[in-house]
Amino acid sequence: MSKIAISSALVWFAAAASFSTWAADQPTPGSSAMTAPRVPAFSVDYMDRSVSPGTDFYKFAVGEWTKKNPVPADKSRWAAFSELAERNWYLIHEILDDAANQKTAAATTASQRQVGDFYASAMDTNRIEKLGLKPIADDLKKIDRLKSAKDLFALLADFHQRGIGGIFGMGFGADAKNSAIYAVELSQGGLSLPDRDYYLKESFADKLKGYHEHLTKMFVLLGEKPAVAEADAATVIALETELAKASRARVDLRDPNKNYNKFTSKELVSKMPAFVWAVYFADRNLVMPAYEIVGQPEFFDAVNKMVQDRPMSDWKVYLRWHLLHGSAAYLPSAFEQESFNFYGKALSGQQEQEPRWKRSAHVIDGSIGEALGQLYVEKYFPPAARARMNELVENIQAVFHDRLEKVPWMTAETRAKALAKFARFTRKIGCPDKFRDYSSIVVRRDDLLGNVRRADAFESRREIARVGGPVDKSEWHMTPETVNAYFNPSQNEIVFPAGILQPPFFDVTMDDAVNYGGIGVVIGHEITHGYDDQGRKFDADGNLNDWWTEADGKAFDERAQMVVEEYNSFEALPGMHVNGKLTLGENLADLGGVHIAYEALQRALAKNPANRKSIDGFTPEQRFFISFAQIWRTNIRDAEAQRLVTVDPHSPGRFRAYGPLLNVQEFYDAFAITPGSPLWLAPEKRAVIW
Repeated sequence: MSKIAISSALVWFAAAASFSTWAADQPTPGSSAMTAPRVPAFSVDYMDRSVSPGTDFYKFAVGEWTKKNPVPADKSRWAAFSELAERNWYLIHEILDDAANQKTAAATTASQRQVGDFYASAMDTNRIEKLGLKPIADDLKKIDRLKSAKDLFALLADFHQRGIGGIFGMGFGADAKNSAIYAVELSQGGLSLPDRDYYLKESFADKLKGYHEHLTKMFVLLGEKPAVAEADAATVIALETELAKASRARVDLRDPNKNYNKFTSKELVSKMPAFVWAVYFADRNLVMPAYEIVGQPEFFDAVNKMVQDRPMSDWKVYLRWHLLHGSAAYLPSAFEQESFNFYGKALSGQQEQEPRWKRSAHVIDGSIGEALGQLYVEKYFPPAARARMNELVENIQAVFHDRLEKVPWMTAETRAKALAKFARFTRKIGCPDKFRDYSSIVVRRDDLLGNVRRADAFESRREIARVGGPVDKSEWHMTPETVNAYFNPSQNEIVFPAGILQPPFFDVTMDDAVNYGGIGVVIGHEITHGYDDQGRKFDADGNLNDWWTEADGKAFDERAQMVVEEYNSFEALPGMHVNGKLTLGENLADLGGVHIAYEALQRALAKNPANRKSIDGFTPEQRFFISFAQIWRTNIRDAEAQRLVTVDPHSPGRFRAYGPLLNVQEFYDAFAITPGSPLWLAPEKRAVIW
């Protein structure tokens, strides 16, 4: 998938595919035991009415749901997004079974054949066990043959081309300062733990110790003697710790200006002599470009020295690990299970793996996702849904446009440019007009890892061929079946895949208040990303360009700092607070989304006064805020909460459910919340931006 300069998604998912052999007590795919999960619609039954909304609005809105919906054993968290995703995967499961069981090629489309064959390869555990380590045997031999830096970078090029990570990252996306063309982007990378903090902070010492034990076990499974495996584990950790020390913190990675450093290829070669760039680019079939965007130059300076100082034997160990780590999900169950034991259980608290069919679906979604998406849309996304969504987007956009015209803290000069940017805003709904053609990928029913690697290589070649050429503005950066949404600053667009256009976000059976509190806020959230603390730095053409006056920039930052301080006060775990700077963009988008969607609801009610009536004992205004809180209902394991507070630019669900509302006077009015109530935030401390 093409790298987006700053793609702000509604929610962040880390869905690593992790396989195990099919358990005997699991129902077989397509059997009657596979029952459809319930539709996770808005419900007043989720509420705990014994709690005052002014005391704890989260418990008031979802208290009964949190009591009755513990985190399933095969999950690290359970939320409204999880419920919808679970139902969505069930629908996808039917598509996969049908595709895999097609009896005659003549009766299937090209997408059905590829999806069905890919799925069959993922479900054939007998074949995977029989193959053992054969799928990575050639790559292990390539690592053993390394002798020089030239060899190292030739192999890295091959690995990166086929989706095997290591040392640094390379992406291909719209040039942040010339958004009309594709550029090469180099970034820090090479770590196997979730963040640099896991290597450097004492609070993660137990995780680092567990990582050493995991590495040792994996090397033993690879065939090493225990003493050698333990030494190799120490080598990997030593190398990755050096990379972590050279890496920027998550907050610093959010700043697009700091992470835009343009180097000519000549400068790249001269500043990093240990990197054999000519070999690396040639082996990726990429003509040496005129320039590259280097995200974190100091990281590459450090790696340049490491390549010079570290013996090749250390890099061999490091690459063996990254090959093994990146392949574990597609190898025999012993490797997959050990990988899950650490990455699932130890790092996220997940007790059991998801069933194999679901893990297989994740792999297909990540490999040939638009082929699966084409089948999904044909079956589950009617034209009427797109039409209704377009109507909602237009209503929300109208409100935001009017707000841009009158926000009191913005001067005329900046306002004119803000409106010009808004006039260029575009939207995508449901699915691409034209699906990606994967016909050149060889998909075999007996070669899971080969299918994954060939799909990765296809995507690499597709992206490399476009470097220096015009940006394809019709391209999507999420698959249609994804339960999420995003804003793309380089294209100044909001995107809503078909997967999220279902309850609890979008429900044609519900009243306007519920829908505006759900998908309405989601739409407003994505629109606001164009004007959040980072999105605002991109102009009407999608270029990174400071178009604000100094006074307006200062006025915005003062208001944004109030949001930082509010969220810094939220304690996710004992002694562990939300990082207000890391989560600022998403918090601003939530706040903007609530303001905009609420006003859009008021306009809809004014247009149809008959709809201004109480339902289930709640006014439309109350149902709006309850609906908003319910889309963030969440139960989460402590290990996963610790991980997400460290790496996730989104605040924990329970704080998203009421954090924005504390800045909205209409929320207090709807529930008669007055000064002295636990949730009351003094007006002078409220952030009012859009």
